[in-house]
Amino acid sequence: MDFKYLNKTSMKFNHFKISYFQGRKLCFKIFNMAEKLIIKNLRVGIEGKEIIKGISLEVKRGEVHAIMGPNGSGKSTLAYALMGHPKYEIMEGEVIYKDKNILQLPPDERAKLGIFLAFQHPLEIDGVRLSTFLWQSYVKKFENSNKKPNIIEFRKELKNALINAGMKEDMIDRFLNVGFSGGEKKRTEIVQMAVLKPEIAILDEIDSGLDIDAVRIVAENVNRLVKENNMGVLIITHYQRILNYIRPDYVYVLIDGKIVDKGDYKLAEELEKEGYLKYGIEEKEEVLTWKN
Repeated sequence: MDFKYLNKTSMKFNHFKISYFQGRKLCFKIFNMAEKLIIKNLRVGIEGKEIIKGISLEVKRGEVHAIMGPNGSGKSTLAYALMGHPKYEIMEGEVIYKDKNILQLPPDERAKLGIFLAFQHPLEIDGVRLSTFLWQSYVKKFENSNKKPNIIEFRKELKNALINAGMKEDMIDRFLNVGFSGGEKKRTEIVQMAVLKPEIAILDEIDSGLDIDAVRIVAENVNRLVKENNMGVLIITHYQRILNYIRPDYVYVLIDGKIVDKGDYKLAEELEKEGYLKYGIEEKEEVLTWKN
């Protein structure tokens, strides 16, 4: 038996094993990088005035991140800038998702990548039915895919989304948000999210103005999508209330456009008890409640 041959073969095999596992490790690393929203030193302004002053964070799929802060701290500015609102000027930084700097893409292309924004104040669009709006958005989701949109599957998804959001089926025949109560508008945002199944969802004060039952329903839907679709979530909120139902993995405190503190859920509990006093901010609590 040629032992030299066996030794050479063994060495080649071991080299292959090392290369194979190194390659798999590299692939997983690349995949994980593509599966997270990476915000790098983001600075955003309006008419030359800087609002967001160098924010950096990462949101992986399957994780829940919460940004908390007082009024005027730049929370909604961050949400709109991430989704591409033309009013906001990107002064510096990058936002990477799937190896693309999404700041260079229009809002619809960001949405096609799997990024979704639930508005704090959803707009009313007269003349456009909710069902039509959702179907057109659903079709766009498949634009760069080999899979074709299926109207039967869409109707099933929409029906389930309405049931889970506690809304009646006849809502789909109404014009988008026209005549809706504040609570109905927020639930409609959740219905859109459930049908479109984004990979990363940005929720801009989705809890503001809701009664406790509506907050619970919103939270249940978000938690289900995180679990079922491995959705990553960036919750932007003023109060800790919704975080009683959607437990965040990471919590950030935003003051004057800067992240001044970060931690886990315990930080949110601390803010609920003490407010933002330790950051030099004193607020008067104002709570508005919308039913349904």
